[in-house]
Amino acid sequence: MALLGMRDVSIAFGGPAVLDGASFGIERGERLCLLGRNGAGKSTLMRLLEGSVVPDTGEVVRQTGVSVAMLEQEVPAAVGGTVFDVVAAGLGEAGQLIARYHAASHRVVEDHGEAALRELDRLHHELDRAGAWQTHTRVETVLDHLGLAADAPFAAASGGRKRQALLARALVREPDILLLDEPTNHLDVDAIEWMESYLIDRGITLLFVTHDRAFLRRVATRILELDRGRLRSWAATYDAYLALKEDALAAEAREWTEFDKRLAKEEVWIRTGIQARRTRNEGRVRALEALRAERGRRRDRVGSASLQAQEAERSGRLVIEARHVTFRRGDRVIIRDASATIMRGDRIGVIGPNGSGKTTLLRVLLAALAPDEGTIRHGTTLEVAYFDQMRDQLDPERTVFDSIADGAEFVTIDGATVHVNGYLQNFLFPPERARTPVRALSGGERNRLLLARLFTRTFNVLVLDEPTNDLDIETLDLLEELLIDFTGTLLLVSHDRAFLDSVVTSTLVMERDGRVGEYAGGYSDWVRQRQPRTDPQSAASIPRVAARTPPASTPAKKRKLSFKEAAELAALPDRIDALEQERESIYTSMAHPAVVRDPAAMLDANARLAAVETELEEATARWEALETIAAGA
Repeated sequence: MALLGMRDVSIAFGGPAVLDGASFGIERGERLCLLGRNGAGKSTLMRLLEGSVVPDTGEVVRQTGVSVAMLEQEVPAAVGGTVFDVVAAGLGEAGQLIARYHAASHRVVEDHGEAALRELDRLHHELDRAGAWQTHTRVETVLDHLGLAADAPFAAASGGRKRQALLARALVREPDILLLDEPTNHLDVDAIEWMESYLIDRGITLLFVTHDRAFLRRVATRILELDRGRLRSWAATYDAYLALKEDALAAEAREWTEFDKRLAKEEVWIRTGIQARRTRNEGRVRALEALRAERGRRRDRVGSASLQAQEAERSGRLVIEARHVTFRRGDRVIIRDASATIMRGDRIGVIGPNGSGKTTLLRVLLAALAPDEGTIRHGTTLEVAYFDQMRDQLDPERTVFDSIADGAEFVTIDGATVHVNGYLQNFLFPPERARTPVRALSGGERNRLLLARLFTRTFNVLVLDEPTNDLDIETLDLLEELLIDFTGTLLLVSHDRAFLDSVVTSTLVMERDGRVGEYAGGYSDWVRQRQPRTDPQSAASIPRVAARTPPASTPAKKRKLSFKEAAELAALPDRIDALEQERESIYTSMAHPAVVRDPAAMLDANARLAAVETELEEATARWEALETIAAGA
């Protein structure tokens, strides 16, 4: 029996039905990906399952005792406390106890008072009685892998960080069914890959919405599609679904063509002369009325967005030259001694962890920020168009119409004058939607609007900072095709691995200590090429950025492991296991009342924990390096 599902559910909000007689079920262990166009009703379907929305007809069926947790796209207004408090809240009463213990442990370290020690000891015993230590570790693990600062105030965090904290809260809860609405938004690639493994390894039953095709391909076990109010299940991989869907749409088109021919024939018959009307068959008339009613109920498929770039005259051969550039923000070095040469026609991806400085690198290369050291030189006749991930170019109080051409009625596209309403329809904004204020748009609609505004300009250098967030997959495919055909120069920041692989020819990677590494190809090519760097100067000077075919040469002889390295590789798994066990032992000891009451012992434990973490990271990196050599020998 399904854990959760729908039976003949319909719901509408004053227009066409969002769901029209939908039925399906989620079995334990399944991971369903819900696909559909922006505005199709995917979020509504998930709220129906979660219980915050009630259907007009039909019922949501749930097994007794089944728990459901949901990550929504919008951040709730009534969430407060630290990030740790918010994440631990996903565990209910046990989470509240864990949050109080976490806060008390900080008070002990800060003031060393007896009252704080007594409170910590009391909470320690309560955690013992509740058996909540494992869940405490789960909270810290998820916070660590999502790169969240546990003690940062939630209210002061950015919108992206808030969504990450809410994702962490949903993950630590480990409900029977997890509902995730665009979980990869605002996550860097490492966090996305960790989440993929977390969801798969723990066997979590899952329904999720995503635009990230690499995430979809790895995680989904079944595809659920919402199209024009109809819900259809595809027991297939994503790639097989694409082929099956294309066949289904072709079959639907043929069926509708035959239907329209039959309807047209009957309409001709009913309008024939007097004799035909006197002798017409009443049954045939009723059949015609039924055909008309059926045609009236038909919901035509919404067209695809029409994306077209207006390329300016070609720029000079040199676009950007950076030499030994360093940029600091306070005491932190964001970019360290980076050099790069970008030529006309290069398509360059930029990847790195959240907060590593990807956007800063773009702004330095564009001379919007002045480097502290080094030089930036631009080529001639550059016309730059910039897509901002924060959508700062959109005024939330203006309408969609006014946002395109700053209130003008017409725009010029490829030399032709086009009314703004007609242009907006290319980006799936009907005339009635054109008068909507920007603040009322969904995330995907805002991204489409920003692209529409961007493509009214001519440019030969296109800079896109996280353009894929919230876009539906069909629009992503169209944007991908446009960028592949674009003959100018492209700089692209994205965490979408499939998008990077399809579009870019080389990749700049934000590495440790502000270093910027350069790799030929897209994301998958970088994964194959990267190795732990033992020489801190190896990434200091970045050569030519664009991928170029190297001159033919004798292939280098593949290196084999030495006897000593082979022995080291064999011993490393045991060493890594021992370090992980020691780390767990330290966590346990830090919870012991004797250690809790002794500030010096607590400080020593924290110091040893930091040392073990460093040793574990180094040992893991060394194991990966030796494994790479052994695999290539």
